[in-house]
Amino acid sequence: MLPQVIVILGPTASGKSGLAIKLAKHFDGEIISADSRQIYHGFVIGSGLVKGELKDNVYYSENIAHHLIQFLDPKKSFSAAEFKKIAINEVKGIYKRRHAPFLVGGTGLYIDTLIKNLDIPQIKPNKALRKKLEEKSNEELLKQLELLDPQTAKIIDKNNPRRLVRAIEVSLLGELSFSQSQKQGKKLFDALKIGIQIDRQKLYQNIDERVERMIEDGLIREVEDLLKFYSKSAPAFSGIGYSQVIEYLDGKYIEIEMIQKIKMATHAYARRQITWFKRDKEINWVKNYKEAEKLTKEFIS
Repeated sequence: MLPQVIVILGPTASGKSGLAIKLAKHFDGEIISADSRQIYHGFVIGSGLVKGELKDNVYYSENIAHHLIQFLDPKKSFSAAEFKKIAINEVKGIYKRRHAPFLVGGTGLYIDTLIKNLDIPQIKPNKALRKKLEEKSNEELLKQLELLDPQTAKIIDKNNPRRLVRAIEVSLLGELSFSQSQKQGKKLFDALKIGIQIDRQKLYQNIDERVERMIEDGLIREVEDLLKFYSKSAPAFSGIGYSQVIEYLDGKYIEIEMIQKIKMATHAYARRQITWFKRDKEINWVKNYKEAEKLTKEFIS
């Protein structure tokens, strides 16, 4: 039998973290984060990280261990292939401790890479091509990607220039497009996928309220402090929230415009997440904790 993994997924601000922590408490579990923003050390408020603290390189929230959080230098890039390698080791470690592994997050590629055992294309970065592509705007990159790989263009994070550049790079330099080159191997885990079902308007309300809280909690100050140590071009700053605050600090628009831009960008990101997850027929969509608990209990037993 394959090792079991419980996956909690859904769009941003849908309540994944709260549900996962509650389930992990009930089923003696540990959490592996599948979030491409929360991996960076020091990027806390803008990444939507739940309150907690680091102990021996493990993040604890409500006494539940969270892995792959706050561990990476903000100057470094991090690929789905790297996530898969580390996440496999984390699952093994959780099993050795006789706990239940919960994979939790909204980065669909990370989840698919691990659960579907995707073989991500090993195309080496081309400095000359990247330099040329990095001179283009996100809109120009997206248009080029739409011509090369329409499938990836529909679901990629349009606000993340590094992902756009990488998808174009793989499509141009590889024999196949980025989406076509992701081969699925034999499954490594027996996975239960639980998705949080939420009304679209309620989701947008949650997002807007979260953005307001981020501003109140000091997102602008967090970015100002981080800029003392890292360049604006650091990969960690490409995430929604951080990029808009940097533009605000550069005087491109006033604070109320910045807040609205963060909200709208997050709405768009949530729609792309929903589009990604809708393709997966293995996801069990739930509306509340009781339904998720029932599914998890039946799966584990």
